[in-house]
Amino acid sequence: MSNKKTPVKTELFASKAPLEWAITANNTLYTAQIPIDETGKVVEGGIEAQTRKTFENLVHTLECAGVSTNEVLQVLIYVTDREYLATVNKVYAEYFEAPYPNRAAVVVAGLAREEMLVEFVVYAQASK
Repeated sequence: MSNKKTPVKTELFASKAPLEWAITANNTLYTAQIPIDETGKVVEGGIEAQTRKTFENLVHTLECAGVSTNEVLQVLIYVTDREYLATVNKVYAEYFEAPYPNRAAVVVAGLAREEMLVEFVVYAQASK
C-alpha cells in the first residue's frame, strides 16, 4: 500500500452520497459501515439484525481490501440507545478475538438514516 489515497472496490450498494465505503492510505484502511442490504435499504429486525448486517458489510469490505478482522486496529461504535450495547457486544465477540481491537462506543441521538440503530467506523492495518 502507498501513501496515495486509494478507494477499495466493493460490491456494497453504490451510495448517492459523495463517499467511498473504504479508502486505503499510509498502510491503513479507513471505513465506515452501516446496516444496509444490497438495495441500499436499512435492514429490519432490530439491533441484532442491524449489527450482524453491519459486520457482514465490514467483513466484505475487509476481504475486498485483502484484510482480515485480525488486522482491525480500532472500532468506533455508534448506537442510538445505550441498551443496544449488550447486543452489539455479543455479536462483536463473534467477529473478533483477543487481542481485541481498540474500541469506543458512543450513544448518539440519531444517525444519518432515521431507521439506523448502529454504525461502525473502523481502522485496519492494510500493509499487504
